[in-house]
Amino acid sequence: MLIDVRMKRDVTTGSFPFMDVFIGFEVLEAVRSLFGERTEKILADLRVDVQARSGYLRVDDETGNIVISGEYLRTGDERYLYLDVVHELVHVRQFIEGKELFDRRYSYVDRPTEIEAYQACVAEGRKIGMKNDEVLEYLRVEWITEEEFTRLLTSVGVKPKSESPKKSGA
Repeated sequence: MLIDVRMKRDVTTGSFPFMDVFIGFEVLEAVRSLFGERTEKILADLRVDVQARSGYLRVDDETGNIVISGEYLRTGDERYLYLDVVHELVHVRQFIEGKELFDRRYSYVDRPTEIEAYQACVAEGRKIGMKNDEVLEYLRVEWITEEEFTRLLTSVGVKPKSESPKKSGA
């Protein structure tokens, strides 16, 4: 990866300071653009809850903490994990702003909070040199249909391809 960050991937289950698990994110332009002058303070106060469950990452809509699958942290593709952290930091900012992260009036791919987070990931993926097909692979997740995937691609400005394999979950 071209970005100078480190991710402590051998963390056991438990709650940890964000900056102890995801080192260097506070200097990234993508992260600083989310929080501005408050970046260091917000990330210093942010917790990462590592759980013994399958899945990826999410923001707890009660605490604002990032919840992550320990298995995904240990074994997930480094670029995907990096982009997922950026994605969740967008949700952390939205949480701080009081936005409804899981607004059920929208399907997952049409939810404004998700579109904003995925747009940040697409921009960051391109910044680190991912080609369109690689971004497509990152965006393809098993819980959305082909029709939803096409809508997501349109919303985040990614050109579709005839077939892309699904992102394998931990």
